[in-house]
Amino acid sequence: MAAPQDVPTITLNNGVEMPQVGFGVFKVPPRETQQAVETALEAGYRHIDTAAGYANEEAVGKALRASGIPREELFVTTKLWNDDQERVAEAYQESLERLSLEFIDLYLVHWPWPQHGTYVQAFSQIAELQGMGRLQSVGVANFYPEVLDEIIEATGVTPVLNQVELH
Repeated sequence: MAAPQDVPTITLNNGVEMPQVGFGVFKVPPRETQQAVETALEAGYRHIDTAAGYANEEAVGKALRASGIPREELFVTTKLWNDDQERVAEAYQESLERLSLEFIDLYLVHWPWPQHGTYVQAFSQIAELQGMGRLQSVGVANFYPEVLDEIIEATGVTPVLNQVELH
């Protein structure tokens, strides 16, 4: 079993350390998620990546609790789903409750969803949540350069990362 210190970290633009390797639960059925995450944690993973849209945050939270690993050794990423871009604070609170956490390490706008036009406002509201102490880092996922430039210009906040799929 790999010790957590064996996984290299990267320092995000806000000074937070994030494990470079994480365990993602995209397309893991909720009924299988808890066991999968528990196994990943036993193998040495300390960064778990989920999303409201994956419908398995609750199982991730159960696995985190069952692991007995101190919270300060874990890094949890989750994402705001498109349909929730106009209710950021509520959606964030719901994710906290499903995960049974006091704070989330990294919260991302899952998709820009440009046809709806709410991604700048959503990112801005996530940045406000960070200032309230229950969120360490704010970022985006699946954004392309023009949209990144737009949110940075509009909010003055540079996301700590843009998570993209790589196969």
